[in-house]
Amino acid sequence: MVPSGAANFATTPRWQVCDGLLLFAGGGLIGTIKARRVASSLSALVVKPASLDGVDGVLFVGLEAYAAARTWTNMKPGPQGEADERRASELKEDVKMMLENMEDSLSKLELVDTIERLGVCYHFEKEIRRILESIYNKYKTDQWRDKDLYGTALGFRLFRQHGYRAPEDVFMKFKDGSGSFKACLCEDIEGLLCLYEASYLSMEGETILDEARDFTTKALKEALKTGTHQDLATLVNHALDQPLHWRVPRLEARWFIDAYEKRLDANPTLIELAKLDFNMVQAIYQEDLKHMSSWWKTTGLAENLSFARDRLMENFVWTVGYSYKPEFGYSRRISTKVNALITTIDDVYDVYGTLEELELFTSVIESWDVHQMEQLPDYMKICFLALYNFVNGMAYDIMKEQGPNIIPYLRKVWTDLCKAYLVEAKWYNSGYIPTLEEYMNNAWISISAPVMLTHCYFSSTDCITEEALECLEKCPNIIRWPAVILRLTDDLATSSDELKRGDIPKSIQCYMHETGASEEAAREHVKHLISETWKKMNNDLAAVDSPFSRDFLETAVNVNRMALCVYGHGDGHAGQDSRSRSRVSTLLTDPIPS
Repeated sequence: MVPSGAANFATTPRWQVCDGLLLFAGGGLIGTIKARRVASSLSALVVKPASLDGVDGVLFVGLEAYAAARTWTNMKPGPQGEADERRASELKEDVKMMLENMEDSLSKLELVDTIERLGVCYHFEKEIRRILESIYNKYKTDQWRDKDLYGTALGFRLFRQHGYRAPEDVFMKFKDGSGSFKACLCEDIEGLLCLYEASYLSMEGETILDEARDFTTKALKEALKTGTHQDLATLVNHALDQPLHWRVPRLEARWFIDAYEKRLDANPTLIELAKLDFNMVQAIYQEDLKHMSSWWKTTGLAENLSFARDRLMENFVWTVGYSYKPEFGYSRRISTKVNALITTIDDVYDVYGTLEELELFTSVIESWDVHQMEQLPDYMKICFLALYNFVNGMAYDIMKEQGPNIIPYLRKVWTDLCKAYLVEAKWYNSGYIPTLEEYMNNAWISISAPVMLTHCYFSSTDCITEEALECLEKCPNIIRWPAVILRLTDDLATSSDELKRGDIPKSIQCYMHETGASEEAAREHVKHLISETWKKMNNDLAAVDSPFSRDFLETAVNVNRMALCVYGHGDGHAGQDSRSRSRVSTLLTDPIPS
């Protein structure tokens, strides 16, 4: 049933069923969903699959219903699945032989880069590490001098991606006497593209890479105007839209598989492995999602808290974005639960609860005492108990497997989150507009990244160390920087809409109020802050003394990438636009044809 007041139609709507999906055909949708938080009754509405593109005017509302209605065509149990696994094993052995047999350094770097962009590098981590270690040690002994722009920039980017501190001054040889990049470099489009991508791995204080970014951005745009080879033009346009370092790995892999297959020099073994691997991993995601759908229904939160967003699908997609490896199934399931609980509790503070109720709820969360729950109204009791049971259940799993009691760490991040929500509720009720600094000191917590990443660490780490636990207590920069980027990116996408709905001012409005700047200038300032925070993040990714595994560091940077993916073109979490649908179909429902 379409909820009353949800949308206005120019004519009487005509509904039809096609392939088991309820569709709205024709009639001209002229209104929009006006309610801020649409009740769970909307989940009955679904969208057409890609095969029904000819049907006009389809009203898309429920991503979960959409995915649930699709057939998991790439799930191949039994003999076919076993045959796929055997074939994948054969192909992996072939690729390992390629990595071993490559003679020169540049060919090895190109192969590593291709394997990574195709999304299959996790099968060859030891081999890739050994290759990069060997080449990096050679480059340290002045072999950078013998490389052209393409080889220098490719090596630099790969080294930094893997935590090596490659020096930015290797690009000084490409500057002229006046300190500018040589004009002749504009003729080397591949080299320019590599330098452009490398520039996004800059760290604080590195001016050469900042100059390289400006130079290559301008030069690549000019190259597109004057014309270049189609394959190269495709890569350039893709990079200018968003650099590789800022892209979500699994989505990038899906795009690159198609782009690489069109190249004349494409390796058929790599293509076959990439397609097979993508589909096999997608089937694992589908199993994860089935479990999460069942869990979400058993919580009863969607039915009992009708004011809260029912966003299980979007919450799951986030976890695929930052924990994409197939072996991280437990972490994806934990993270989906975390994201769903965050969304629900956010709506308790943001939409439904009175200030008095919110203060009481925050107090009960901080006490972590189930007996204190009796003070709460019924809807808050359900919410608290769902969180309480989840945290204690996860802590039991970790204690059983590894020994440490992680409840104090989980309690702390949830308490910090609720306290941050309460601060914002008080600001809203009093009409207070904080300074940008005051806002950010609270907002990097209220965006919930510390909660997300703390749970990610415990759910994806095989060996929890005392050093890491001590670091987590202080909320390290590897958690803070993704939180800042997530917050600022979210603000850029949603602040205007949220203000219309009566939300507190976001970073843009705080900066405008504090400095008198225009909205355009404020937005540019926030974009600058995002870029500078990325530099800090890049520095931490190269830290040799980090107590965290490389996998966790990659998870943290993937939160940044998901933020840019979801919020880079509007609010892809609160809303459900074509980009949101594309993410779901790409990651979860549409296998790659063999």
